[in-house]
Amino acid sequence: MSANSGRTLTTSGQDLAKNGNSSNTKAPWKDAGTVLQPTTPTRKPQPPKPQNAITIAVSSRVLFNMEKEQQIFEQQGMEEYIKYQVAHETESFSPGPAFSFVKALEAVNAQLRELYPESEELFDVVLITNNHANVGLRLINTINHYQLVIERFCMTGGNSSIGYLKAYHTNLYLSADPDKVHEALEAGIAAATMFTPDKMTEVSETQLRVAFDGDAVLFSDESEQIYKAHGLDKFFEHEKAHENKPLDHGPLKGFLEVLGKLQKKFYAKGHRMDCPIRTYLVTARSAASSGARALKTLRSWGLEIDEALFLAGAPKGPMLEKIRPHIFFDDQMFHVEGAAEMGTVACHVPYGVAQRIVRKGGKETSPVVK
Repeated sequence: MSANSGRTLTTSGQDLAKNGNSSNTKAPWKDAGTVLQPTTPTRKPQPPKPQNAITIAVSSRVLFNMEKEQQIFEQQGMEEYIKYQVAHETESFSPGPAFSFVKALEAVNAQLRELYPESEELFDVVLITNNHANVGLRLINTINHYQLVIERFCMTGGNSSIGYLKAYHTNLYLSADPDKVHEALEAGIAAATMFTPDKMTEVSETQLRVAFDGDAVLFSDESEQIYKAHGLDKFFEHEKAHENKPLDHGPLKGFLEVLGKLQKKFYAKGHRMDCPIRTYLVTARSAASSGARALKTLRSWGLEIDEALFLAGAPKGPMLEKIRPHIFFDDQMFHVEGAAEMGTVACHVPYGVAQRIVRKGGKETSPVVK
């Protein structure tokens, strides 16, 4: 399997706990490509102020499938790309890999609004794209077609989006472009490259499920550096000796923090057991040999994880297939590809020692994500 960010995603979006087999339900992308009647809905909830929100920035190429349009841009240039988009602006895009994740965020918001009607501590999805503004109508028409609550757009016309990400206080940025993700991470913004699996596992409509790797994702890569440099035995020795010393934070610690903050709001209203947010640690660490430090680090940060899976080097794909998360973050492409092969929407976090490959002659380079 090649984790290709341009492939077409098919999702069902059915709530498995209630619906089971969804073969008789019409999925949202079945209408993709049909002619839309551009309308502006009047009853969408107002987005929260950026300073109060948990801002999730998504690129147009992960929210929707724009493979054909991207090929036109790469092969024929900007002018032909814009002409094609304008000519097809009443045709909807089909959903991309972030679509079900965004729908799950909206489901959480709906429940938060019921419990806390005056609170603006909500997810706010911002569409970030380097598209020309002339493409905006097709994006708006598609968002309204699927009844997504996305009111904030940034269409940068080819310029860098990093300044806008900072202005929106972005908590997480998802893109199909690894260069943009690198740029965001270097600016201190939690970011990941999202890939589209060949098949798509059905996911819940009512519970947001987020799965994280540990080292170089939630935690720093300090322990992984020991493993890469000295092997597994020295890694175990190091973790045992430093069991009570918390690991430093990784690039997605902040995103887990905001998820935990929202979870506590549900707990305060008596919804611990049926909380619409569930988090998972899915790590290659061994529980007995190196798991204690990971759990003690989370505790020292005041963070809870709902489920922790220590796989001791076993493949992550089969476990993720059982969890059925909306999104999974890992720093190693091997695990991203393994997850995608099993139908999980997986994201690569290009951070830490695993991104450096030593070539002949001793020169370090970064792996190319294809």
